[in-house]
Amino acid sequence: MTIDIRLYGILDPAATPGADLASLARLAAKGGVTILQYRDKLAEGRVMVEQARAILAALADTSVPLLINDRLDVALIAGAQGVHLGQADILPRDARVQLGSSAIIGRTLTNEAHIAALGDEPVDYGCIGGVFATANKTNANPPIGLDGLTRLVRIARKAAPALPLGAIAGITEVNAAQVITAGADGIAAIGSIFGRPDPLAAAQALRRIVDGALSLRAREPAS
Repeated sequence: MTIDIRLYGILDPAATPGADLASLARLAAKGGVTILQYRDKLAEGRVMVEQARAILAALADTSVPLLINDRLDVALIAGAQGVHLGQADILPRDARVQLGSSAIIGRTLTNEAHIAALGDEPVDYGCIGGVFATANKTNANPPIGLDGLTRLVRIARKAAPALPLGAIAGITEVNAAQVITAGADGIAAIGSIFGRPDPLAAAQALRRIVDGALSLRAREPAS
């Protein structure tokens, strides 16, 4: 299964306090987001299930899948299409047993050791980061920058040649094309979509940039 991670929107109430996440999800889907993640590090499970169900209802007539960050239990109960797992979360193989073969399982990748394990993990995409500084997540390590992203993408292509690879942290309309040029297949965004006054227009603008950069990269001779 090939997952479209060109424009990966992350819904996080901590980044958009008071906002209706279901409405934001709907706008993002209309704007060209290809996949969405619901992330909430503070809410109780019951609240997360209710929120996930509301988001899923808002996406019902779209082709945009919803993943739940960390919480396998919430994904199962709410009926989400999959989970995104950090390195401290449950193992992808355990999540696969519970969710089944059709679920989408994503993985956070921050260093070479994480990438080396990819060959043994039943995941559908990886997300490399953090690329730039961001106010939406506390990262223990400094940003890897474009050079670090390029290096990790090259290593990942050898470990799992067909795996879609996204990039995350601090990516905006200013640097999105550079991230794609560095080798990513897509970008993950929080503030550059949901922190904008018009999330639909913001998503449209990012999608145009990503698609344009991918098209340009496809025309370049292989090195």
